[in-house]
Amino acid sequence: MNISGRNRLTEFILLSFPCPREIQILLFGVFFLTYILVGNGSIISAVKLDCWLHTPMYILLANFSFFEICYINTTVPSMMANFLSNTKTISFTACFLQFYFFSISTNETFFLILMVIDRYFAICQPLHYPTLKTVHLCIKLMILCWGTAFLCYPVPIYFMTQLPFCGPNIIDHFVCDPGPLLALSCTPALGIGLSYSILSSLIIFITFFLIFGSYTLVFKAVLQVPSTAGKHKAFSTCSSHLVMVSLFYGTLRVMYIIPTSGNPAGTQKIVTLFYSAMTPLINPLIYSLHNKDMKTALRKVQMIKIGQST
Repeated sequence: MNISGRNRLTEFILLSFPCPREIQILLFGVFFLTYILVGNGSIISAVKLDCWLHTPMYILLANFSFFEICYINTTVPSMMANFLSNTKTISFTACFLQFYFFSISTNETFFLILMVIDRYFAICQPLHYPTLKTVHLCIKLMILCWGTAFLCYPVPIYFMTQLPFCGPNIIDHFVCDPGPLLALSCTPALGIGLSYSILSSLIIFITFFLIFGSYTLVFKAVLQVPSTAGKHKAFSTCSSHLVMVSLFYGTLRVMYIIPTSGNPAGTQKIVTLFYSAMTPLINPLIYSLHNKDMKTALRKVQMIKIGQST
C-alpha cells in the first residue's frame, strides 16, 4: 500500500473496551469461546461431504458461510489480542488493511441477493428451476460477487491513506472504523468520508430493495398456493434467510446509514461487535435449526469428527 510521506503517524492505539485488567481477560475468554464455536466451518463441511446438498441453495449457503469466516477473521483475532496487550497498538498499514477487508463485509448483501433469487425461482418457477439455476451458473455468479466485493472500496480507502495523520493516534473503537479514523486527520476530509458513506449506502439500499422486491413476488406466489401445508412449506424455506436479512440490514443501518456523529462511541462499538462477531455465530444456528437436511448433514459431520478423534 502506498502511504504518503506526509503521514507522520506509524501506528494507532485501539482503545477497544476500556475496563480493568481482570475484565479484559474475562472478555478475552468469552470472545475466544465465541470464536472457536462459530459454526460456519461445519456448514461448509456438511455441504462438501453430503452429496444431497450439492445444489445451488446449499452451495450459496456454504459460500456465504465462507465469506463470514473471512471477515470475522479481520476483527476478532486482533480484538482478542488487544484484550491481552498493554500497548493496544496497530500499525498504520495493518489498520487500513483491516479497514479494507472489514468494509468488504457490506458486500455480503450480494450473496444475500443470490440466495433470495434462488428461493424465488424455486418457489415461483419450480418447473424451470433445474434449468435456470444450475450449479455452473451458481459458481459464475459467486465469482462475480467476490470480484465486485474486492473492487468496491480500494479507491476511497486509498485516498484515506493519503491524508495527513499527525496526532493524536487514539481510536475509540476495537476496529479501524472510518469515522474515528477520519476524525484523526489533520485536515478536513468531508469529501472522502462522504464518498465512502454514499458508496456503502448505495450498496445497502439497492440490494435491500432488490431483496424486498424478490420477496414480494415470492409471497405473492405463496399466497396463491391452494393448500395450507404447501404454503407452510414454502414459507419455511424462506424463514431462515429472512431472519438473516433482518439481522444483517438492521445492524448495517446503524453502522453505515445513521450518521456516526449522532451516536455515542459505545453504541457504535456494540453494534459493530454484534455485526462482526455475534451475527456469524447466530447465522449457522438459524440455518441448522430450521432445515432438516442441514441438521442431518451436520450430524454426519459430527460423527466423522468423533470417529477421527477415536
